[in-house]
Amino acid sequence: MKITKNAIVSLGYKLFVEDDDAKKELMEETTPDHPLTFMCGIGMMLDAFEKNLDGLQVGDKFAFKLTPAEAYGEFVDENVIELPKNLFEIDGKFDAAQVVEGATLPMMDDQGNRLQGSVMEVKADVVVMDFNHPLAGETLQFEGEILDVHEPTPEEIAALTQGGGCGCGCGDDCKCDEENSCGCNC
Repeated sequence: MKITKNAIVSLGYKLFVEDDDAKKELMEETTPDHPLTFMCGIGMMLDAFEKNLDGLQVGDKFAFKLTPAEAYGEFVDENVIELPKNLFEIDGKFDAAQVVEGATLPMMDDQGNRLQGSVMEVKADVVVMDFNHPLAGETLQFEGEILDVHEPTPEEIAALTQGGGCGCGCGDDCKCDEENSCGCNC
């Protein structure tokens, strides 16, 4: 079977980004024992990622690049903001155990949208947060192999439709939003 819309796909891959010296840095890797498995055409993966896999079948190898525009967009300086430290208080005390440089924190904006922010710096009165995607501004290079392609089973469809459709498996405890951005800790 070839990869088409609504097919369940499992693949092993390596994800590389280039550093400032044009050297490839391995960012992520899956294996045949722990493959990436998803359903095509329902928004689980980047559109450009799926387009590069369209028509492939078990055993096919792939290698392609996605530009920032095709992936997670350019890095936007305005998405790095300073927030008052009191926003990070629990019972009137600053949460120094969780709010540390490098931590990714679930947050919510003033309109109720869920966001993931990375702590860049903790200053005396503010916390500098980056709300860009961690791979914003990066050209992504994928190399891998298709391990399985099949029609979804009723059980797989049920698993994908629980918890807002992101496939996280949290069921009623899911905290995913409408844009398939999983905010779960399950």
